[in-house]
Amino acid sequence: MSVLVTGADGFIGSHLVEKLVAEGEKVKAFVYYNSFGSWGWLDQFPKEILQEIEIFAGDIRDPNGVREAIKGVDAIYHLAALIAIPFSYHSPDSYVDTNIKGTLNVLQAARDLETSRVLITSTSEVYGTAQYVPIDEKHPFQGQSPYAATKIGADRLAESFYRSFDMPITIVRPFNTYGPRQSARAVIPTVISQLLAGRTEINMGSLTPTRDFNYVKDTVNGFYQIAKSSLTIGEEINIATQQEISIGTLAKVIIDQINPNAKILCDEQRLRPEKSEVNRLLGSNEKIKALTGWEPLYNLEQGIGETIEWIRNNLTVYKTNIYNI
Repeated sequence: MSVLVTGADGFIGSHLVEKLVAEGEKVKAFVYYNSFGSWGWLDQFPKEILQEIEIFAGDIRDPNGVREAIKGVDAIYHLAALIAIPFSYHSPDSYVDTNIKGTLNVLQAARDLETSRVLITSTSEVYGTAQYVPIDEKHPFQGQSPYAATKIGADRLAESFYRSFDMPITIVRPFNTYGPRQSARAVIPTVISQLLAGRTEINMGSLTPTRDFNYVKDTVNGFYQIAKSSLTIGEEINIATQQEISIGTLAKVIIDQINPNAKILCDEQRLRPEKSEVNRLLGSNEKIKALTGWEPLYNLEQGIGETIEWIRNNLTVYKTNIYNI
């Protein structure tokens, strides 16, 4: 198949591009146009992989470029989004433009061009703090940050295009993904990069919330399995391990692997506003298993080990002396 991956220059998107190329798909990678000529993480790909990819530089907020990118493809994996929660507190307009209007651009063009499959990327943040666990796809939505609110809006737009125009849409909802190439705005690379930089006092926010962590290779395999199944059309589907760990316990696991003498400090600027903090996320994976047969292949210890090794070899890409929002 000929497929388009938006957000291909990012963390999950670059891993998804690798997966699709390995599976023999013809991949067009939509990357964010910039004056540096950067293709994000794709710049690190070996030449033999890059030569298999068609690069399309554009802006997801521009409907004309999005339409041009979608021409001639059979399927779309739409991952392009602004994702950092702290940044959404002071720049919510940019999240509306990118996450909601950008998704609308994809949906409208895909409808007009009669694209065969469209996967819209959601996030577990749309659920807010768990009202029951494990969180299944019928759980209520709660926008506890401008980021979460815009992703809820994008999801509901996607649902409306499925119901109004019978488009072959699936909403894919990964729980917290981690692994190589993730930015320091996320907790796991934040802790690892500080430790590998030699810091013995690790700055963190709240330690009590729990999360359900997917290793990135499991996440992208979930996308691929969902796209292969016709049973997933019109559905919203979690990608989750159905296991949770507190942020404090997670930090201890990482510290024990790198420097057991390190201490955790609470950095107040890293704390979310009280009513914005999502205190518990534990996802149900029963639906994805039933529809696709997907199973997570990595446990947390394996994933953390691979992530530590990658960051150790790429530490210069991290600014370990500042709070990355």
